[in-house]
Amino acid sequence: MHPKLLELPWTIPYLGTITVYTYGVLLAAAYLFGLQLALRRARARQLDGTRVMDLGIYVIISALLGAKLLLFIRDFQAFRNNPAELLNLLREGGDFYGGLILAVVVAFWYIRRVGLPLWSTCDVFAPGIALGHVVGRFGCLFAGCCFGKATTVPWAITFTDPFAATNAGTPLNQPLHPTQLYEAGAEFLILMVLLTTEKRGRKFAGRTFWLYMLLYAVSRYFIEFYRGDERGNVGPLSTSQFVSVILAPLAVGMLVYLSRWAGGPAHSGARSQKAA
Repeated sequence: MHPKLLELPWTIPYLGTITVYTYGVLLAAAYLFGLQLALRRARARQLDGTRVMDLGIYVIISALLGAKLLLFIRDFQAFRNNPAELLNLLREGGDFYGGLILAVVVAFWYIRRVGLPLWSTCDVFAPGIALGHVVGRFGCLFAGCCFGKATTVPWAITFTDPFAATNAGTPLNQPLHPTQLYEAGAEFLILMVLLTTEKRGRKFAGRTFWLYMLLYAVSRYFIEFYRGDERGNVGPLSTSQFVSVILAPLAVGMLVYLSRWAGGPAHSGARSQKAA
């Protein structure tokens, strides 16, 4: 693949040549596409566009920090043994679940603070998260990170760029499961499910958001079996599988709870939106 998109013909003292990394470009595109979709959905629902935009910025910043924080916690021993590895933490995208968890916490805080309707606002953002994740996983593919286990399946991919091995520990010249594409494909299917089922069946605020959480937790749990990179473990499970095992039943419980209370005063626990 191509972890480096291009190298500019300029240099910065002590830093060297300016390099534009494919992962960084696609990660930025992922956040922009996801935010744009969320804003379009917010306008269609007469939500305050300014506050939704501010919320999107909070979500992006917290997602970046949370992804790196969980990566740091997960690989704490490695960073402790070799503090120089902290520099790599700045270049790596981090763990998606860490970004998702912190972004949700910060989003809940901001939504409550400004008085946006809680679950309706979460529903607005859920498909944007899925769309952004589709694009972001292509960044992982180009960078060589989040790689799969060795395999002989005909759709295996082989990495050859030495930078991928140096930066992400990617095995070179060896057919691997394209786990980046597995997850991008799963997220695309989830996106389609969210958008096509949103107006069908019994409608209630929070359904789209928690359905996303459920579908992602299930898909991530199974994709983890094909991952070959070091991701930390909690007992026999990888860190992400452990989070999925907690998140999936929580999502089911919330779907049942919100469905039963649909239309009632306690159904979202949200305050009415304040005037701008």
